[in-house]
Amino acid sequence: MKFLISFFLRKIPRRYLQLFSHVALRIVAIFYRGNQVECPVCESQFRKFLPYGRKSRSNALCPKCLSLERHRLIWIYLKRKTDFFTKKATMLHVAPELCFMSRFEALENLEYITADIESPLAKVKMDIHQIPFEENSVDIIFCNHVLEHVDDDLKALSEMRRVLRPGGWAILQVPFFYPLPKTTFEDTSITDPKEREKEFGQDDHVRMYGEDYGSRLASSGFHVVEERLIDELSEEEKKRYALPAKEIIFKVIK
Repeated sequence: MKFLISFFLRKIPRRYLQLFSHVALRIVAIFYRGNQVECPVCESQFRKFLPYGRKSRSNALCPKCLSLERHRLIWIYLKRKTDFFTKKATMLHVAPELCFMSRFEALENLEYITADIESPLAKVKMDIHQIPFEENSVDIIFCNHVLEHVDDDLKALSEMRRVLRPGGWAILQVPFFYPLPKTTFEDTSITDPKEREKEFGQDDHVRMYGEDYGSRLASSGFHVVEERLIDELSEEEKKRYALPAKEIIFKVIK
């Protein structure tokens, strides 16, 4: 299973995976029945989660809703630390994750907008460097594991800040590869996929974020809050929900 998932992630374009992977994995879920782990997003239980990643991580992917470790942590954070599920808001979800989409869409308090440059699941086709919304028009933005792919992440951050209303907030997660470099590394002359994977952790990444990620967000004018919910949770919860041990939730406020 590890080999198959790693192969599909490397060889099949993301837009096709988004359309069909959830159907296949629901069949696989039958063989993972059990009660050793639980997905807080879809509330399903399994003997373990599926492996996931180009360099496969065990016990990572929920076979029913396709949540990963970071998604499950964000869900718990939203439930326990925010009024996300009750307060009226307009939300822009960039590169929307399938595990969240139907659940956010069903929330009566949200005006929910999905956007992506290529995803067939998104409502709006959008280049994050030029967000087609007015200034001060949205309350919440989710943009997770996107900034490492875009040509100019500072321009993208500026655009997200522009469309957020004063007091609005965003969750902006990126992958970190440990040990972290002190400063973010990018080099536009590196275009070969193999070299990009070596330098940036994945062949479609264009930068490797470092310890300065928070200050990089702040340089765009955001107030940055590094939420360390993972440190507040019990070892039992971390194991039960298969959560990422070092994940900091980067919440920014305009």
